[in-house]
Amino acid sequence: MKRGIAILGSTGSVGTQALDVIDHLPDRFRVVALAAGRQVERLAQQACRHRPALLSVADRDAAAALQGILRAEAGDYRPEITWGEEGLLRAATHPESHLVLTSVVGAMGVEPTLAAIEAGKDIALANKETLVAAGELVMTAARSRGVNLIPVDSEHSAIFQSLSGADPGWVRRILLTASGGPFRGRKDLSGVTREEALRHPRWVMGAKITIDSATLMNKALEMIEAHWLFGVPMEKIEVIVHPESILHSAVEFCDGNVIAQLGPTDMRLPIQYALCYPERSPGFVEPLDLFAVGSLTFERPDEETFPSLSYARRAVTMGGTMPAVLNAANEVAVERFLAGEIPFTGIFQVVSGVMDRHDVVQRPDLAAIIAADRWARAVARKQVVRA
Repeated sequence: MKRGIAILGSTGSVGTQALDVIDHLPDRFRVVALAAGRQVERLAQQACRHRPALLSVADRDAAAALQGILRAEAGDYRPEITWGEEGLLRAATHPESHLVLTSVVGAMGVEPTLAAIEAGKDIALANKETLVAAGELVMTAARSRGVNLIPVDSEHSAIFQSLSGADPGWVRRILLTASGGPFRGRKDLSGVTREEALRHPRWVMGAKITIDSATLMNKALEMIEAHWLFGVPMEKIEVIVHPESILHSAVEFCDGNVIAQLGPTDMRLPIQYALCYPERSPGFVEPLDLFAVGSLTFERPDEETFPSLSYARRAVTMGGTMPAVLNAANEVAVERFLAGEIPFTGIFQVVSGVMDRHDVVQRPDLAAIIAADRWARAVARKQVVRA
């Protein structure tokens, strides 16, 4: 029987590559629901090819536009079209899905992921902010419902595969690799332009995650995600800069053995692993040629120039709602930088300033996390930045 797949964020980078994987393995999967934002033309193309029963978009206007395109181009195909938060939740809990790929951007992934878990769906998680903001809630829910939560990020997929079900108590260190982004080795980040920050040397990603890579905030968020995913304390999670992006992460065990996962810089590889888990299927990505790679480089991160990693440690140490505040403040700071409102270094100022002003709520429920997220966004939009 084909495995039913729902994709939240189907028109983004991960979503489109997931559909490439499904095209490669048509006998294994069928798409039952697609959720996107406002890229209705791309969503219509995806829908006409895969013919899911349900489509969800950002709002009523996008739904009307999508419906118009499908009437003109889709023949007798008439899916159900929903929108907004309710539409996203319906896509996440579609009764015909077995696995939900969560690849929406930011903290908006929290509620649909929790809803999918509650509905008994396995989760392929490509939205690190979900575990950053609500890690304890999500992992507790996944354990109680007995669902698989398989990471899609290349680094966490590498750790997941390297652990292979090992006892977390055997772990001495998790070695979380970072490419270093476009400013690796640069000490002065004043004057960084939008175009420079969006020019990643290795990966093709959306704008938000590309900026996060440039600030090393993506590694900060991934440290928190790894803490929750693998049950490892933050002091055992170490970031290591690896500019070739061939070794995607590694686990050092208490007996001194280090197990790592290597592969080409192609997100379709970890996506396929997550969709097929616990099995493997023949791939279509060009395999890694170690002879062509030649050598691998490893460096310590520059935490003085890139303080994001220290923010992650501080957030987890303080606990409660602080990780959600860190994430929300960063999302707004990145938006402000991309809009030309603040300089690149202003991202760090906004995040640290909002964290300084937050009164932590310990052991928060979902309502408290949402309230902290909204508070942080409001404060981040008004945070004064030094030139």
